[in-house]
Amino acid sequence: MRKQIVAGNWKMNNDLAASKKLAKQVAKKLKKDKVKNTKVIIAPTFVSLASAVKATKKSRVKVAAQNMHFEESGAFTGEISAKMLKSVGVKTVILGHSERREYFAETDALLAKKVDAALANKMNIIFCFGEVLADRKSGNQETVVENQIKNALFHLKADAFKNIVLAYEPVWAIGTGETASPEQAQDMHAFIRKTMADKYGADVANSTSILYGGSCKPTNAKEIFSKPDVDGGLIGGAALNADDFLAIVNAF
Repeated sequence: MRKQIVAGNWKMNNDLAASKKLAKQVAKKLKKDKVKNTKVIIAPTFVSLASAVKATKKSRVKVAAQNMHFEESGAFTGEISAKMLKSVGVKTVILGHSERREYFAETDALLAKKVDAALANKMNIIFCFGEVLADRKSGNQETVVENQIKNALFHLKADAFKNIVLAYEPVWAIGTGETASPEQAQDMHAFIRKTMADKYGADVANSTSILYGGSCKPTNAKEIFSKPDVDGGLIGGAALNADDFLAIVNAF
């Protein structure tokens, strides 16, 4: 059975005090949460990871990093390694986010190295991918998504996907004025699952959680999460408010 997951990506928001406060709020409110089988993850900035781990220690909330380097150490100014993340209690990392691809020119080849490094360090991965508006309008969305998955992940053995969650980001529907419908989300998630099945078989495909990362909010989460191939969400702006975030968690 696939895991239901709601992960909050805080991006470059909240200083140390604000991050600690929000982490505590989420953990406290989650104690009253009725959806006990949903995995809840928050991803603060690097400087707040240790405090977030401490603030959520006695709760169901898990803490993830927003990125990592593929090397263990060395002359890579400004970077963080998997070993460093684990040293502060972080065992999950987001890789391939659309903003990393766009603003930091992260390629599929680079992401394959990061994936390998994370797995070698026994970390869990939320792997992101998705098409931009031009791809969607030209009808190339499936080809783009398929290539992103294949290029970064299909060198792996099937067992690796026990530690990988996929996250589809319709980049064209984030801050563009365009809207992705729940049906469009389901169509792409079904395609992603078929792509996985074609490579690794139905068992792996049907046990891999696929999250939706396209402006999921309390007002649309229930309908999106009701789709058969949508296993949760990678939440952006709504994750910065504890009540909104928990409303999405409870949308299942």
